[in-house]
Amino acid sequence: MAHDMCRRTVFLGAQKCPQYIIDNVAIPEISAGQVLAKIRLATICGSDVHTMQGKRIEETPSILGHEGVAEIVHDERRNHGNLSPGDRITFSVMDSCGECERCTQGLTQKCAKLFKYGHSSIHVRTGLSGCYASHIVLHEGTRIVKLPENVTDKMAAPINCALATMVNAMGSFEHKRASQKSVLVQGAGLLGIYACALLHDAGFGKIYCSDPKPNRLKMVPLFGGSPIQSGKECEVLQDGEIDIVIEVCGVGSAIALGMRLLKPGGTYILAGLVHPDSLLNVTAESIIRKCLTIKGVHNYSHQHLDEAVAFLSRTASKYPYEQLVGPAFSLNQFESAVQEAIQGRFWRIALNPALME
Repeated sequence: MAHDMCRRTVFLGAQKCPQYIIDNVAIPEISAGQVLAKIRLATICGSDVHTMQGKRIEETPSILGHEGVAEIVHDERRNHGNLSPGDRITFSVMDSCGECERCTQGLTQKCAKLFKYGHSSIHVRTGLSGCYASHIVLHEGTRIVKLPENVTDKMAAPINCALATMVNAMGSFEHKRASQKSVLVQGAGLLGIYACALLHDAGFGKIYCSDPKPNRLKMVPLFGGSPIQSGKECEVLQDGEIDIVIEVCGVGSAIALGMRLLKPGGTYILAGLVHPDSLLNVTAESIIRKCLTIKGVHNYSHQHLDEAVAFLSRTASKYPYEQLVGPAFSLNQFESAVQEAIQGRFWRIALNPALME
């Protein structure tokens, strides 16, 4: 393998000129416990856009990209399971030790020795740790899941970020009497759309989804939700009407409204405010008097990725997942792909390293 080459997009830094370069590097010999995989399709997560805009600080130089579908080339793990070269896979965005206190408690995404794909310097481990490249090397503590035939690459690319995170969020509140419960999803980005599908499939009675962008709201009904233009929630909903609010909009000012709309005993899930500009203007009294439960959800554990793949396969013909991902760009078109992602016409923009432009 050392004689084969990997084509990669190397991010140098938001303040650098150029911000990135595209080059070729020899694929290293992989060691015991590692898997060499070929990237079939990657998608550009909003967090990567923020990194390139300087809103998030990550190690550089690096290969960004953590959402992707890959194909196994060579497997040096002791237990291959049901996987063979040529199989299409998704994988956890983090590599964990499985032995520390956090891992043994089920919080593998907060492992004391955590390694995250698409967030690490090319000088760490093998250096091939991001999806904006032709190949990636996966490590022993990474969950790898074979993709069913009815799940296309376009459907599957964001599984290991947005969908698995929302599967985790779904386990954070009570599902009993779901048909009698109402839920407000704040944000109709990819997390919000997946949340609508999961809630609808789970049988929740009323699912509302708010967003300021009409082009995002048009997709909400196709995934089981009722769209609400942001700022008009109070025209549709009464204070104290909602059982569960799921925040995936990343806007701190939305929280006060969500608190008002929650019933006494309601649950607030915070999953989108993963950035420094997240100071909340709420009082402890407003939480205590309504006996609210507030929970933060960040990433996911291994079982959530398994559940995400199973859910997508089971509902592949129920919801129009492929419509969420726009056209695929080659690595040489990386700048155009990023600009398309910033414009926000699609929920995700794809990169296909096999395309030659």
